[in-house]
Amino acid sequence: MRIGKELIGKPIYSVIDGRQLGSVKDLFLDLDLDILTGIFLGREGLINRKIRAIRRDHITVLGVDAVLVSGPDVVTDNVDTPEVELWLRRDELQGRDIDTAGGTKVGTVGDVMIDAEAHIVGFALAKVYVEGPVAEKRMVVKQAVIETGGKSGIITVDLTKAEQLEADTAAPAEDMKEEEALTSEEPAEEEGGEVSKGEAENDAETPSESEH
Repeated sequence: MRIGKELIGKPIYSVIDGRQLGSVKDLFLDLDLDILTGIFLGREGLINRKIRAIRRDHITVLGVDAVLVSGPDVVTDNVDTPEVELWLRRDELQGRDIDTAGGTKVGTVGDVMIDAEAHIVGFALAKVYVEGPVAEKRMVVKQAVIETGGKSGIITVDLTKAEQLEADTAAPAEDMKEEEALTSEEPAEEEGGEVSKGEAENDAETPSESEH
């Protein structure tokens, strides 16, 4: 499981000839928020700027360092592939409100979480307005979603179900917290090292003082 931002900026290569076709500018998602439908490569043209994309069925590997696609001729646009305009961009989803059916605010979307098969399994939260497992994991699993909200509406979730499911789910947010904790410990270790060094210097000076 990984979050969408991990793919942003990754180079895209053809497995046929190794040619680089561009880089990942954003991700396309279906309106049901079930799966990644394609990769957004940007726009081209000066007036009627075409949307450049690669459909999901041409994606071979969503790798750690790069994205591999089936060939050098897989890049399409919204003219040749009109359905591209019906897809939802990841950055259009970010910041969207997540509420319960009763209107309780749960949080806002920070990013999508996807599995190895490019299915959307949950949403990392940018803001959290509730307490409990959702707040601790800073995520909402896809199985708890009641209504996705279409192109721009509020995402509605079953909070009780979300809490039950998230109690047994490891979230990227936890990994991020662990990384932050490790990072915050590094300066302390350096400071500790400096103290030890100073103590060592003091110990080294002691004999010379005794000589006097």
